[in-house]
Amino acid sequence: MTLLTLIWLPLLAAPLIYLAGRLAGRAREMALLALLAAWVPFGLLVTARGNAAASFTYGAITLQWDGLALLLTLTALGLGTTVTLYSFWQMAAEPGEEKYYAMLTALIGTMIGLGCARDLFNLWLWFEAMAVTSYLLVAFYREQPASLEAGVKYLLQSAAGSVLVLLGIALVLAETGSLDLAPLPPESSFLLRLAGGLFFIGFGVKAALVPLHTWLPDAHAQAPSGISAMLSGVVIMAGLIALLRVLTLLAGDGPIWGWLLLGFAAANITLGNLLALRQTQVKRLLAFSSLAHMGYMLLGLGVAFLLGSRAGAEGSFFHLLSHALLKGAAFLAVGAFLTIFHTFTQDHRPLLISDLAGASHRFPLVALVLSVAVLGLGGLPPLVGFMSKWQILTASFASQNGWIIALVLLAALNSVLSLAYYTPLVNTMYRHKPAAAFAQATALPISMTLPLALLALAILLLGFWPGLVQGIVNNAAGALFP
Repeated sequence: MTLLTLIWLPLLAAPLIYLAGRLAGRAREMALLALLAAWVPFGLLVTARGNAAASFTYGAITLQWDGLALLLTLTALGLGTTVTLYSFWQMAAEPGEEKYYAMLTALIGTMIGLGCARDLFNLWLWFEAMAVTSYLLVAFYREQPASLEAGVKYLLQSAAGSVLVLLGIALVLAETGSLDLAPLPPESSFLLRLAGGLFFIGFGVKAALVPLHTWLPDAHAQAPSGISAMLSGVVIMAGLIALLRVLTLLAGDGPIWGWLLLGFAAANITLGNLLALRQTQVKRLLAFSSLAHMGYMLLGLGVAFLLGSRAGAEGSFFHLLSHALLKGAAFLAVGAFLTIFHTFTQDHRPLLISDLAGASHRFPLVALVLSVAVLGLGGLPPLVGFMSKWQILTASFASQNGWIIALVLLAALNSVLSLAYYTPLVNTMYRHKPAAAFAQATALPISMTLPLALLALAILLLGFWPGLVQGIVNNAAGALFP
């Protein structure tokens, strides 16, 4: 019942948060209280179960708590709680504030449910519930045409992907008579391989695999900054975890899926960096960089599926955690600057790199957090981004496969290339004269600066002591490769 409480507490709280906002203007307090309460069953599960799995079965429905579910829950709940507190000041003057907090809380609940699903149909249901809540948050600024366009593009592409996933589920059911997420016999038929291809495309849309990524830059750029952090830090990762769940079902074709993951890794890393390199809008730059970081995760996972190497999967899951911290800190810091800039200009135009001129003179903490985040994304030691990338690259290099080693070299060169678009952000904040928007701005409230400071602290701590989360990533890899 502790597992059920963890999943359903945020979902059942969502309508209450909406009502509290409409009737008493207390949506944000209710949302934060609901998420803090969800940490209680999470802590009980981790404390009582340790590495052991916990499950709940009702009829044909099974929910299971394992290492992969723990990883996704920790990421979603941790970043979601931070974003909720951060949004207190940023969203206070926005119409529909109660809808924002209700949907954000529901989004977190759906991702926890997705991580615990143990059959294909319920995995699809949680995946769709996550998509619906995120649609509404992407198009939150519905009075702006660009926001509506981003929401519609996200809706259409995600819906198309969901249809392909459903077709894949139908093929698996027709071939095996079961929907359980348990490995099938090694001999795979043509229909099962076709189902695997449909899963790759369907879940790949949400995971932003190139060339299925075209919804991502618009959605990240137009959503509220807290939601951009959730999309980049958790939602696309939830799409990846859903894909990994179904690939373990078809484990007999592991080498095929391994090479396919490596191919997508090369495309994501290269195209993501090249597209980010030419961006002048800060949020679009960060959005395209997410493609590259998804590529690093695919590299480690591709090695794991191809060679059965748990080290590659452990590196990928460590990078999932580090990317959530780094990209969460980056988007929230940019959101703070964006709020200041919009208050000064009285419009909602995108924040350009040039708009950050001299930001460090007036807001040193926010500038420092953004600098730490983007340099960590670029892979500079001793930040956590370097440690997670290093683990992926060393595990891949140890394969002694010529093609994989070539891909490792490509990934390493791309990591250096990424500094070509991260460092101008830092340079603009520290070396230019302060822009008028920052010179006249008032101090930011602690509800906005505290989450930024906590994320920066986590980035530094895990960079120096990555062993703090080694047990979590090892258990997540063990859920895929027992």
